[in-house]
Amino acid sequence: QVQLVESGGGLVQAGGSLRLSCKASGRISSIGVMAWYRQAPGKQRTLVASITSSGSLYYVDSVKGRFTISRDNDKKTASLQMNSLKPEDTAVYYCNVDRATGSRGPLYNIWGQGTQVTVSS
Repeated sequence: QVQLVESGGGLVQAGGSLRLSCKASGRISSIGVMAWYRQAPGKQRTLVASITSSGSLYYVDSVKGRFTISRDNDKKTASLQMNSLKPEDTAVYYCNVDRATGSRGPLYNIWGQGTQVTVSS
């Protein structure tokens, strides 16, 4: 079984920084795209940033220049460095893996439990 565990959320003032981390656990031989999503109260969950196993990046326009996604394939981790945070960045942030290959074959669309990020004005 593959699990994703996030950490690093918290409360920060506008203009501050936070770093989120996501670690995949289980008997995993490979991981596809790792991504961060967020969901604000009363809104749909949306993609914030993603990174492929080869390092190709995607950012939603609203975070470009402020957020940086990275991953360590050997450690099976992904991080999201968030700088110049704004109140509108407040949300629960979720780590997602589109595909993870384990001892029993591939698993798809795996989610972490989420971590709260609150940015005060």
